[in-house]
Amino acid sequence: MDQFTLNLIFVGGSFLVYIAIAIWARAASTSEFYAAGRSVHPVMNGMAIAADWMSAASFISMAGLIAFVGYGNSAYLMGWTGGYVLLAMLLAPYLRKFGRFTVPEFIGDRYYSRTARLVAVASLLMISITYVIGQMTGAGVAFSRFLEVDTNTGLLIASTVVFVYAVLGGMKGITYTQVAQYIVLIIAYTIPAVFISLQLTENPIPQLGLFSTHVDSGMPLLARLDQILVDLGFNDYTGLHDSTLNMTLFTLSLMVGTAGLPHVIVRFFTVPKVSDARKSAGWALVFIALLYTVAPAVGAMARLNILTTIYPEGTQAPSLTYEARPDWMHTWEQTGLLAFEDKNGDGMIQSYNEASTEFAAVAAERGWQGNEMVTFNQDILVLANPEIARLPGWVIALIAAGGLAAALSTAAGLLLAISSAVSHDLIKRTFKPDITEKGELLAARVSMAAAIVLATWLGMNPPGFAAQTVAFAFGLAASSLFPAIMMGIFSTKMNSTGAVVGMLTGLIATSVYLFTYKGWFFIPGTNMLTDSPENWLFGISPLGFGAIGALLNFIAAYITMKLTKPVPEHIQHLVEDIRVPRGAGAATAHH
Repeated sequence: MDQFTLNLIFVGGSFLVYIAIAIWARAASTSEFYAAGRSVHPVMNGMAIAADWMSAASFISMAGLIAFVGYGNSAYLMGWTGGYVLLAMLLAPYLRKFGRFTVPEFIGDRYYSRTARLVAVASLLMISITYVIGQMTGAGVAFSRFLEVDTNTGLLIASTVVFVYAVLGGMKGITYTQVAQYIVLIIAYTIPAVFISLQLTENPIPQLGLFSTHVDSGMPLLARLDQILVDLGFNDYTGLHDSTLNMTLFTLSLMVGTAGLPHVIVRFFTVPKVSDARKSAGWALVFIALLYTVAPAVGAMARLNILTTIYPEGTQAPSLTYEARPDWMHTWEQTGLLAFEDKNGDGMIQSYNEASTEFAAVAAERGWQGNEMVTFNQDILVLANPEIARLPGWVIALIAAGGLAAALSTAAGLLLAISSAVSHDLIKRTFKPDITEKGELLAARVSMAAAIVLATWLGMNPPGFAAQTVAFAFGLAASSLFPAIMMGIFSTKMNSTGAVVGMLTGLIATSVYLFTYKGWFFIPGTNMLTDSPENWLFGISPLGFGAIGALLNFIAAYITMKLTKPVPEHIQHLVEDIRVPRGAGAATAHH
């Protein structure tokens, strides 16, 4: 059976399952549409959270980011998993006890303010819309490669599938669809990793294979990878080549950004009890760890595979000829995401770090005139991995289904967050309180359909790279919603004016800092300063500024609180009640 037919069977079969689940779990009420009727089992919810969280960025991009930078990009793993610990310990159970449907609803009620709710809605929409662009773009790339259509056509197919199961099923349909998508994506990610680990180290467990002996060289795998990279003028793989300050700030930004992402938080409103919210976070961490502990191995082994493909007899011997390049290179060249240029006319492919001044003399001596792998999109690494390792066709088809499951599951969660903010927080709670349940459900479906149309258009005309928009979403969540939620739960004194000023300060400061270096709304050529370390304020990278934005939010909120009216007494009692576990007796003194 040819590869295209296999891809069609695996991808088409998984889509039929998703749509069948949506029809079976069709939402009949606003409670089912927003919170799945608060009836989801913690283990199922943990699996759905994991699928919601592990987006195209995790499945497709993360291993590529680690592969091409090495240890420095482990901040992604530390920040994203650390964020779940924050969620489980500091937010999830308290938000579930408050008993609302959405994050803006919690902020509006806790801060007894329509303005606070509207600022939270604006933050949520900015976070979710920027995040969803990367998911839709990722789905378009995966479709274009595996179904052999152009990217825009792939994007339209992805949008249609999401439209059917998200608009029809709401949170109830999305939850059970995400359980199926998690199973698809974890199998798709793990099986190729097991095969590749066996090939390179004879160890079937990728997490252990990363620290095992490389069969061909007899050296530890990471030591062999370091050696090849240094031989070609690159930084070693296992060293830290960024400042400790930026790595720390970036990790913190990802952590508090994770804990402030509205499409993740809303999942904790779907379980029956407060204790189930904490259990859901624990199970989510287990399910996420199954993929996240494999990602460093996938990144390192893929980078080694690519380099040994180009230099089959070692870096001192002649490199691969362009005519002898393997099928996977030829296939990915057709997508435009991989490209070569024979700069010295010798018919061979030389890949090395042409920016390295130390390596320039060595390259000149060998007759090399520049790096000839002129384009290697990092996002193709996981998708191309089975082909690079010459794995069977069904594994390639499985990866296609897994990549699409990862992109679509997160896109659905984000679209639901957007829909809920419009129909519930803007229409029901702000502008039309007398709307019927049937009218609100219709408004939710219409707003989700509109969000899908907008996301599709933005995916076709992305304002920047997926990594930029995802980093922006995390920075926004860290600097706007997270501090407001934290203070809302743990401070009886934080008032509405302080919360609003804090959210606006964090939101504006982070947006302006990012746009200064990345361009206004990521439009190329509109940046005021070049994105380079010498231009950064106090050497702080835009990627890590979300942590600074969060700090500014806390400071601005505290100063404003001191200068304005105190919190009404009934709100103070409400906050104290949220923090006391349901059914707990009064505290007693011990002598």
